[in-house]
Amino acid sequence: MDLHNRRAFLGYAAWPVVLPPIALQAVAAHAQTASGSSSASVDPAVVDRWMRTWMEDKALVGRLFLSRFVEPVYFLLEPIVWEPNPGAQDLPTVQVPRGFVTDFASIPRIFWSVLRPDGEYAHAAVIHDYLYWSQTTPKAVADSIFKRAMEDLKVAPATVATLYNAVKLFGDQAWQENARLKGQGEKRILKRFPDDAATRWADWKTRPDVLQ
Repeated sequence: MDLHNRRAFLGYAAWPVVLPPIALQAVAAHAQTASGSSSASVDPAVVDRWMRTWMEDKALVGRLFLSRFVEPVYFLLEPIVWEPNPGAQDLPTVQVPRGFVTDFASIPRIFWSVLRPDGEYAHAAVIHDYLYWSQTTPKAVADSIFKRAMEDLKVAPATVATLYNAVKLFGDQAWQENARLKGQGEKRILKRFPDDAATRWADWKTRPDVLQ
């Protein structure tokens, strides 16, 4: 894992979490190094194993590595996959490609004041955004996958119910807006990533040869 990806991951995982024991080793090593101890160093393998353990889930394949533009618009640094668990085989596997651009807009904004669009369900929200953009399934199927993916992440049932009903009842506007933008030729898969933190999505998407 390169430093850019690790920074993106650590920057994204900002909400409170219960760290597994392997993470405590990395934190302790970092604290000793920061205090000036020359005998301690952060083992990259320990950090990488922590990341893999923390993000691992049987139905959600691939850790969620995101970077962002100046605006609250994000893009995937690595692909992610959702696969149906037993009991959900009626739903298709979803593969979200590296470079997919998401603004979490498939979650109606009226709920953003009480539920962060990039909360603990963010992995599921990116998959939902991709389905709303690609529209390779009916909207109802995309919403059902969102619900299942949140359950796979062990999101609180009350939060699952709130977000599922939000997209089910109020997601039509985002679905229709995506269809309109696609009809106008807008693309959402990057083939070139910006290397300047001051880059804006509104500017980047107008450049030739950065989207596929």
